Amino acid sequence: MQDTQLLEEGLSLMALGMGFVFVFLTLLVIVTTLMSKFIGRFFPEPVTPAVSPTRGRAASQASQDDDVMVAISAAVHRYRRRHRR
Repeated sequence: MQDTQLLEEGLSLMALGMGFVFVFLTLLVIVTTLMSKFIGRFFPEPVTPAVSPTRGRAASQASQDDDVMVAISAAVHRYRRRHRR
């Protein structure tokens, strides 16, 4: 075989391979989109009622935030005390 024939055959194989990959990826995107729409239509997520947070939960959340803030402040203070410039 001559060099030009080898080059033409290589280019045709490359085009065929790239075309196959392009078609496969296009079909994959289309099928994934259709499955997403199908699942969304026939199996919707249950709607949860909007419930206002109770006072107990809000108080415990504030307490946890305060505890975290105290721990962070203590760690920063200890680090700065050990690593003075």
